[in-house]
Amino acid sequence: MLHFVPPTCTAPSVRLANLADPQERARLSAWIDSREEATAFHRIVWGEAVARSTGHDFLALVAEDAAGSLTGYLPLHAVHSALFGRAMVSAGFAVDGGILASDGASAQALADAAWQLAERYSAPTLELRGGWLPDDPAWTIKSNAHAGFVADLVADGPDADQKQLEWVPRKQRAEVRKGLANDLVVRTGTGAIDREQHYAVYATSVRNLGTPVFPRALFEAVLDGLGDDADILTVLHDDIPVASVLNLYHRGTVMPFWGGGVWAARGLRANDIMYYALMNHARRRGCTRFDFGRSKVGSGAFAFKKNWGFEPSPLSYAIRNADGQPPRDVNPLSPKYRLQIALWQRLPLPIANRLGPLIANGLG
Repeated sequence: MLHFVPPTCTAPSVRLANLADPQERARLSAWIDSREEATAFHRIVWGEAVARSTGHDFLALVAEDAAGSLTGYLPLHAVHSALFGRAMVSAGFAVDGGILASDGASAQALADAAWQLAERYSAPTLELRGGWLPDDPAWTIKSNAHAGFVADLVADGPDADQKQLEWVPRKQRAEVRKGLANDLVVRTGTGAIDREQHYAVYATSVRNLGTPVFPRALFEAVLDGLGDDADILTVLHDDIPVASVLNLYHRGTVMPFWGGGVWAARGLRANDIMYYALMNHARRRGCTRFDFGRSKVGSGAFAFKKNWGFEPSPLSYAIRNADGQPPRDVNPLSPKYRLQIALWQRLPLPIANRLGPLIANGLG
C-alpha cells in the first residue's frame, strides 16, 4: 500500500543514527522489526553490506518525537559514479527501502532531511524506492515504470511439490515439466562453490543481456551480512552450473534477487526449474509467499512473471532533482544505451567481468 505524506506544520527532530553504538543499533533494529511494512532492504545489515562492498556511504536517518521515541527511519546510500554522476538513493542496489514512518510528520521530516544530505553530498538526484511518498511538487512520483510480483505459495504438506506445480498456469507448467525431464540437479547453499558458480552464471547472463555485472564483493557482503536469511540455488546439468539465483528471505517471504542462466539454460528449461525448485525449497524453509521481484513494464521479464501466474502490482518511487538538472538515467532499456548494450554483448566474458563491476558499482 502506498502512503502519501500530508502537509504538516510541525516536524519531529531528524538526525543520523550512530550505528557504532550497540545500544542505538539495537534500538533501531528493534523499531525496524516492529514495522510491518519493513523489507529486507531496510535492515541495517543490508545498508552496511552495500557500503562495505561498493564504497558508497551508508547514512541512517532517524526521526524522533519530543519524548525521544523513534518515529521514522530512512536508509540512504550516497552513490558516486564517473559515468552516471552522484545520487542519494534509498536503498542502494535495492528495489525497496524507502521511508518507514509512524506518522506523516516524521515521513516529511525524513524526506526533507534526505534532500539536505543530497545537497551536502553534491548529489543532484534523490531516489526513494517505495515507502511513504512525499506530497510535494518538488518531487516526481513514478508509478507506471515498474511492477512487483508477489503470490502465496501452496501450503506445505503431502504432495506439496506437485500442488505447487499444478498452481503454475498450464503453458508455463509444460515448460517446467520439460525441464524436469532433463536430468537437472538442484543444489542450495552459501559455501565457496555456491558463490563461485553463482557469480560465474550471473556474470555470463548479464553480459549476454548487454549489461555490466555487479561487483562480486556485493554478493559476498550480502550473503555474509544476512546470514541464514540469504542463500544460493544452482541448477546443474552434467555437473556444470547452467542457472543460479541468490535469494533473500524476510518474514516468511522468499525473493529471488540476483539470478540468471547461461545460453544452454533456455533449451534445458533450467531457469524454469530454478524458480520451481526455489518455490519448493522456500516452502520447506517455512516461507508462505514468493516475491518474484520487480520488472520494467513491457519487458520480457514482466511477461515471463505473468506467465508464471503472478499478477503485477505497480511500484511507486519518488524522485527529486536539483533545479535545472535532468533526472539520472540508469535504465538499461533506455534508447540512449542501445549501442552500448549491443557492443557489451560482444565483449569476451573475461573482459566484461573485469570492466563490468567498475561500471555497475555506480548504478546504485
